Amino acid sequence: MYFVKSPLWLQYIYPSLIWHKDRKEKHVYLTFDDGPIPDITPFVLHTLRQFDAKATFFCVGNNLTQYPDIHQQEKHTNHAIGNHTYNHLNGWQTADDHYLADIKQCGQLISTNLFRPPHGKIKRSQIAKLKKMNPLLQVIMWDVLSYDFDQKISPQQCLDHVLKNTQNGSIIVFHDSLKAFGRLEYTLPQTLKHLTSEGYSFDALE
Repeated sequence: MYFVKSPLWLQYIYPSLIWHKDRKEKHVYLTFDDGPIPDITPFVLHTLRQFDAKATFFCVGNNLTQYPDIHQQEKHTNHAIGNHTYNHLNGWQTADDHYLADIKQCGQLISTNLFRPPHGKIKRSQIAKLKKMNPLLQVIMWDVLSYDFDQKISPQQCLDHVLKNTQNGSIIVFHDSLKAFGRLEYTLPQTLKHLTSEGYSFDALE
């Protein structure tokens, strides 16, 4: 089950994870999972550049290996980079040692203290071991899920998910993936346009 708006009870159960940032200022944090991917990631980078927006890309190690030139584009435009495992593993279905080894494999390709579990699924034991492995590590979740990966919803529904739930400090999830592109292509520029008009700035996670 996924929630468009991360419920408070879920945030309460996992207080060590980062669900949103400071609510006082009009900053939002766009994040993109599963890339880099040809055509899709360059589209995202071009669209962000049009609005002078910064974002955070949670990269799959296998894609980094296949498309290093696209990853260089992400780095050269000063966006933040996060670890999304090497093989896009579901933590609930993966033994801890295998899960951590997969994260380390991705970490050999990028230097970052940001990690997002694929599907948002991670065990408490995995969180504890990750924190022990790297005390500076931030496990980044979200409070707004665009649902751009769901091919059953329309681009307008995807946009509505974002605009109706975003507030100061929101961490918003998009996907620079082929499956999401039918909704992302419409929703991303409209999100940037609308939130810019409301006075928001778009920052990368630190």
